[in-house]
Amino acid sequence: MINRVILVGRLTRDPELRSTQSGKSVVSFTLAVDRRKSRDADPNMPTADFISCVAWNQTAELMSRYTHKGSQIGVEGRIQTRNYDDPNVPGKRVYVTEVVCDSVTFLDSRNTASANQGTSVDNSGYYPDPSYADETPEIPSLDISSDDLPF
Repeated sequence: MINRVILVGRLTRDPELRSTQSGKSVVSFTLAVDRRKSRDADPNMPTADFISCVAWNQTAELMSRYTHKGSQIGVEGRIQTRNYDDPNVPGKRVYVTEVVCDSVTFLDSRNTASANQGTSVDNSGYYPDPSYADETPEIPSLDISSDDLPF
């Protein structure tokens, strides 16, 4: 069985960083993802799906620091369903379906956001060092002739 989701869209509001009782960082956000229109739809009417997402730990902290409403991001994760009793309405059960993000990629350029273009973070705590973002790696020159190729 496979439960994998890859989405690219824009944040509908600024992410708000929270902490659990055990001290883990978490951010919940909604991603607006464009949808292909049907043939009979009004061509001037934008169509989007609004997908609830959640990110944890280092990913949550970086999202709260470097993204804002309108930021374009890519997420990869899994769909999760959960339910709980509504504390405001006794006896009411609330059902939630959301994407739990394993990794988030910031897709805005530096001019439109604080994040580096293509910077990716994941829940393992690894993320690229932003100080290397503007450096072009040196590619050594190799003298290869057609006689050196194996085919």
